[in-house]
Amino acid sequence: MRKKELAQIVIDRLKNEYPYTDCTLDYDEAWKLLVSVRLAAQCTDARVNVVVQDLYARFPDIEALANADVDEIEAIVKPCGLGKSKAKDISACMKMLRDVYDCKVPDNMDDLLKLPGVGRKSANLIMGDVYGQPAIVTDTHCIRLSNRIGLVDNEKDPKKVEMALWKIIPPEESNNFCHRMVDHGRAVCTARTTPHCDKCVLEDICKKHIK
Repeated sequence: MRKKELAQIVIDRLKNEYPYTDCTLDYDEAWKLLVSVRLAAQCTDARVNVVVQDLYARFPDIEALANADVDEIEAIVKPCGLGKSKAKDISACMKMLRDVYDCKVPDNMDDLLKLPGVGRKSANLIMGDVYGQPAIVTDTHCIRLSNRIGLVDNEKDPKKVEMALWKIIPPEESNNFCHRMVDHGRAVCTARTTPHCDKCVLEDICKKHIK
């Protein structure tokens, strides 16, 4: 079976298994998603959703966060881990949004990638979830499942996985496909426990590259 054919089967089955899918980071403005996805590195979305409540209560908009003392930001976001580097990135990112982009989050990949602390994963998430554009977010779940299923071959580099998936995932399916890979990775094709292959809707087509 060709990878494009395999990808379509995966898309169809995951769509049936997880008909309602979305980003699990809470946000109501684009800049808040930028902050949350930076905090989510090596931290659960659930914890981020709790921590940002205090952050936004103290700094309710881009300008307030841009003007904030980095140490104060760090004190609030410390429970997410890597507090010093995350606070520094968030501060610099908000300053750039204020000074260069008139407090508006860019709607294109090139400008998003210029923002401090924003990599391709974050930029794709903004493009897909905020601006409704085709986007492939290669987080740890997407990378793990893509290798196990056989959509990519022993490739762990996020950008290389993204580029490989662009070749086989229809653009209109890309954003929700990645969210469903996260859903499936959390519920069934787990990382820290033995995957629940007996409950998997992809069991009969999976390459089972499990290490």
